[in-house]
Amino acid sequence: TSFLMDSFSLVFEHILSNSLFPVPQRAIGVGSAFEGWSPREEEDVVYSVLVPLSPPPGHTFHLEMDTSGQLPGRNFCVRVDPVCTCTREQQHENTLCFLHHPEEELRRNEEPNFLNTLCSGSYLDVEKTARWFYQLVRAAWVILPHSHTWQFVLLPSSRSCNFKLTRGRERLMVEVLFGVQQGDSDIYVGSQPSEALFTPSTVWPETYAVAERKFFSHIARQAPWDSWHLKCLQLLARALLGIGFSTYTLKTIVMHLLNTIPMSRWGSRYILLQLADSVEYLRCSLLEKRLDHFVVGNQMFPQEIILPPDVKTAEPLNLFHRLAQDPAAHTQAMHECHEL
Repeated sequence: TSFLMDSFSLVFEHILSNSLFPVPQRAIGVGSAFEGWSPREEEDVVYSVLVPLSPPPGHTFHLEMDTSGQLPGRNFCVRVDPVCTCTREQQHENTLCFLHHPEEELRRNEEPNFLNTLCSGSYLDVEKTARWFYQLVRAAWVILPHSHTWQFVLLPSSRSCNFKLTRGRERLMVEVLFGVQQGDSDIYVGSQPSEALFTPSTVWPETYAVAERKFFSHIARQAPWDSWHLKCLQLLARALLGIGFSTYTLKTIVMHLLNTIPMSRWGSRYILLQLADSVEYLRCSLLEKRLDHFVVGNQMFPQEIILPPDVKTAEPLNLFHRLAQDPAAHTQAMHECHEL
């Protein structure tokens, strides 16, 4: 998957080299398939990747936090601002300054208007970006050597780019999410939908997928050769199939435990103890109707993984906020915990 996405990146760079559109950066593998604990059978694994977007020439991305409180979690809008490129223009770089050129000269420019194509007003639009990326992938695929041996099918999605590759009995499912990096940190705003029933197309929820992937790499460097921490998480995730809890709930619990229990206690002989600890952590969290997010507001988060200051100091997100407001859902969750 990494080799395939790197190949796409090279073609994107060639296609967009002289355009006024965002530049997709090298894809970052995220989620269970890249962290090493996918709950699904190998042929059903979905490989999720995050593709960071850099602003096009003459523009910058500015993140504005949504403070309306209407959507759960931390959500942002990506405002697109023009920046002065007069110096580059004077150096004959064939770049119009969007800030200082008269509007009629910009209209005469041969390139399509980035703001009209991918934005709603002054804000980067997730759904328009997804449609644009689908077109990029379709154009790039025919150039790639993989196209001679793999069958390629694009799958419908409004906030990501999903496709399936098949070759004989081999099958590969890929989900491409888009993101904008927060400074030089490992936190992005991404195209995945929020927990709400409806996510406006100009809303980019904060995503911690890259930081979490790096956390598992951090743990792997400390883990003994016989560590079963990934197997523990995989067993718990598989046990959830058919039960209402999300795999992210169990992943959060195991990450909290990995951050507090010495790695010497994660060997194969302790597996039953760690499974029991994980379920007990879930039970206690349900009784309190509170499960803190692992990244946001976690003062014990590994220092080598870069978080923006406001993510470190924020009030921890409660992943069980819905259960605290819905007694029937809480009762059902307690029943499901007993089943688990």
